[in-house]
This record gives sequence, C-alpha cells and structure tokens, in this order.
Amino acid sequence: MPQRVTSACLATALSAALLTGCGVLGSSSSADGGTRTVTVWLMENSASPDFLERFTAGFEKDNPGIELDIRIQAWAGIGPRITKALRGTDPPDVIEVGNTQVAQYAVGGGLENLTLEAVRDLGSEDWLPGLAEPGSVGEAQYGIPWYAANRVVVYHKDLFAAAGITKPPADREEWIRDTRTLNTGPNQGIYLAGQDWYTLSGFVWDEGGELAVETGGQWSGALDSRAALAGMAFYKKLQALGRGPEDADEEHPPQRDLFARGNIAQIVATPGTAKLIEAKNPALRGKIGFFPVPGKTSKRPGTVFTGGSDLVVPRATDQRRSAIKVVSALAGDKWQVELARAMNYVPNKSRLASAVGTEEGVRTMAEGAKYGRATPSSPKWGEVEAENPIKPYMTKVLRGADPKTAARQASQSITRTLQKYSE
Repeated sequence: MPQRVTSACLATALSAALLTGCGVLGSSSSADGGTRTVTVWLMENSASPDFLERFTAGFEKDNPGIELDIRIQAWAGIGPRITKALRGTDPPDVIEVGNTQVAQYAVGGGLENLTLEAVRDLGSEDWLPGLAEPGSVGEAQYGIPWYAANRVVVYHKDLFAAAGITKPPADREEWIRDTRTLNTGPNQGIYLAGQDWYTLSGFVWDEGGELAVETGGQWSGALDSRAALAGMAFYKKLQALGRGPEDADEEHPPQRDLFARGNIAQIVATPGTAKLIEAKNPALRGKIGFFPVPGKTSKRPGTVFTGGSDLVVPRATDQRRSAIKVVSALAGDKWQVELARAMNYVPNKSRLASAVGTEEGVRTMAEGAKYGRATPSSPKWGEVEAENPIKPYMTKVLRGADPKTAARQASQSITRTLQKYSE
C-alpha cells in the first residue's frame, strides 16, 4: 500500500524548502484491484497539515475504494519537474500549479480538458475571473481554480489617526491626497518600490490597458498603448510620495521589514504580510489595517493581480475519473470554505466570500478579488517574467525617461519573447 499522508510527513515537507515529495511512488491500485490510489502533488505551504488530514479522511470516507497519496512539492524548480512528469507515462493524477502557469503546461496536450466538468459540476460561472481566465486556453478549461490571494493596502492605523484621516480613501484622488497628508517629517505616506510590476499591472488594467494582447493567435506587448501609459503615469505619481527605491522591487529590501519600523503609513501587499510585520515588531499588533486598492472612482475598488493556484489533471493519468473526483472535492464549496478559513485565502467563488469574511484582511482581499485579473494566458508568459523587461522600463520612467519610448522598447522585448518559436 502506498504511503499515506501523515502529520509528520506533511510537517516535514512544509518546513523543508527543498523537499520534492513525501512518500514513495506506489502503484495505481492494490494487489487485488479493489482500491484505487490517486497521487496528488500539492505545493509547500498551500494547505496546512491539519487541513490535508481532514480532507483526506473526509474524501476517503465519501469515496470508498479510493485512497489519496498526497505529496508535497517545493516551489523551487517545480516547472521542470511538472514538465517531465507530464511527458512521462506515470504522472501524478492531480497537480497543483500556479494559476498563471496553466497555459505552458496545456501546450502540447499534456493536460486533460475539463471544460465539461467545469460547467456541469463545478460552478464555473461563479469563479473569480483572475483564477478562471488563466486556467482557460483556447476556450477550453484545463485549470480548475483552487484558491486566490491578492494585494490590498496594508496601513498603519496610528499614523492615519495622527494625520486626522478617519476612513480609507474611496478613490484614487482621495488616495493621493491622503498619502500626501501622511507623507510628513520622518513618516512616509507610502512605500512603493519602483519595480513593483504586479501593482503597476492593476493600474494599467484600471485604465483599460493590457500587458500584452493576442491578435490572430499572436501575442504582442502592449505597454506603449495610451491606456497602459496612463497606468504608469499614476504609478509614478503615487511612488513619488514615498522613498521607495526606483531600481528594486518590493522584496529588495522586503517592504514588510521596512513597514515594521513604524514610520511607513502604507504598503501594497497581501493581508498575510501583516502577520510577518507583527512578528518583526510586536508593538504593531492591533495597529495594522487593510483597505482595497482604490479605483478610479468610488463605485468599485481598483483592479488587482490575482495570484493563487489551479488544479490540473495530466492526460496520461490512468485514474481520470477518480482524479476528477479529487479535484471536484477540493474545488467544491465545503472544502473551499474550510481551506479559506484555515489559510486566510479567498475561495474560488465570489459567493463564498461571506463565509470567511469575519477576518478583516480576508474580507478586504475578497472585496478586491471581485475585480482581479491575471497575467496574459500565453504559454510563453513565464519566459517574459523570467527576463522581465517591465522592471527596467518602470525604473527608466521613474528616473525621467520618455515614457512612450521606454514603453515601446519594453513592449518590443515582450513581443520577441512571446513570439519565439518553441525549440
């Protein structure tokens, strides 16, 4: 019998950054053929050991004859491991992948088309768009949304109160005005690194622009459109109200560590960042608040990049029916609510947000997730991010370069990568 999920196995996997799996490869069925084993690859820290134990017990009780072999994978180097598995004859039966990675794995026919199941069984009409869109390639649904996380504004309540600001800004204009008010003396109204391209993406989308567009099956960079340039112009205006570096992203240095010093009023980050800040500076416990990234008007929050994971089923699996049962359970209402509560995630359906809305950060994140987007669904987009011409483009503009010229150069670089022929 294959090794089962145990708390010790999962705890070890979750704490070991380079761990590639837990358990040993087992056959797809027992010796007498009475029990089918479904092998599931999930990523480190995506779900707690307690959640996975409860899910395994609940699923196996509801599905006699199916046993789960859950193996925790490290994010580092996962792309080549999944690609190799999909090309093999004995892949895992279910794999968790980043929501923006689905297209690259779907190319070449390595994934099952789950469009019918998505429409008939999984309530796809209610999925968050930022998770659903990148899981769809050529109008076929290959990735089933599992969980979402997106950025909000994390703010220092005491600094807001000291500045006389009693409620979060309702739109971009108020956001700029309040940030100017907060930006006094040693205090920074906002810390926004010059190369935080995920935050820029939201501003671009709010203006009606895109990072790249598809025409006739060909993808091209689009940062030089009028709408995209308007998004960059707002980013530059906001970024100037703090002292974030023009040539680094939000992790260099980690913006959470800077916020923990106590003199930064706002950062744009996921709500979970607050726990890391409080661990760094316990004096800030109870003093951190959240509000959605403001939109152009008070009618709705700003558009944000939606990160998270999708579940896929390799085409080469010999356990298709059982694998889809696992995906359906993990993506279904019951376990979606359980996972969101355990991990402070946004569920994959907007109507489930109220079930986890008691925690301020999650509630705020869910409000913004309604207007979430994902990066372009080109299978080459991962290569764009690896080279990432968007970051130096942002630095050039922040340092005074002509935005149109810099954007055209970045767009040309994106186009070259997206239109490269596969080797």
